[in-house]
Amino acid sequence: MDIQTYLGRIDFNEPVRPDVETLKGLHRAHMLAVPFENLDIIPLHRPIKLDESSLWDKIVLRRRGGFCYELNGMFAWLLKQVGFIVTYLDARVFNRDGVLGIDFDHLTLLVSVPGEPGRWLADVGFGDSFVEPLNFEEKGGQVQGLRTYRLEQTPDGVVLWQRNYEGSWKREYYFDLQPRQFPSNFKSACAYHQTSPKSHFTHNSMISVARIDGRVSLEEHELIVTKNGGKSRVPVGDAREYNVLLKEHFGVVL
Repeated sequence: MDIQTYLGRIDFNEPVRPDVETLKGLHRAHMLAVPFENLDIIPLHRPIKLDESSLWDKIVLRRRGGFCYELNGMFAWLLKQVGFIVTYLDARVFNRDGVLGIDFDHLTLLVSVPGEPGRWLADVGFGDSFVEPLNFEEKGGQVQGLRTYRLEQTPDGVVLWQRNYEGSWKREYYFDLQPRQFPSNFKSACAYHQTSPKSHFTHNSMISVARIDGRVSLEEHELIVTKNGGKSRVPVGDAREYNVLLKEHFGVVL
């Protein structure tokens, strides 16, 4: 890996060391620069590959985004190159009915700083979520902007909760602490999310990226801008307008 090229991709200009401040800075920069998207699934119908060279080509060289396996797989590679200790974890996402998804539904990361106590939950591949890593040892709420996050310890694992803008709490995903292998353990689930009609990634195209004051998202027929907790929606007229917005807000040209 050419670390400086990666840092240029996420516009990170600070000194890089295996410490907590660097971890927070890299995580925040990644969330602000690299979009969460499924455009290889819809509309491109292009197989997603999880080997390092494919991730590097897509995310760094072609300045695209991806979904969890790609974004967290790439970010984990960067963190290990810097000197962090990274554990790949199997997470299962809660759907709208509160039912958990499949095994290896989502890839999240547990990160340690060499020589320092404590661990951090890092996740740059869950879309509209925490911008800086969460302190895994903290039992109470962790405030980030207008939202709060909480890690609930259960007998079998951990549940990530998010307190939304209006004050309600929502379960995001569940994970255990068994170390997993990437990409081998996640390949089947990655294929499932590209092909199964039960996966929400196969229904509609979407791309979304964090902003300092919120988030901007583009779906097939709608541009959604979240700013300081408020949300606006603008209809997208046709394919030409969609492509203009795609380039303007995300720097992506299909």
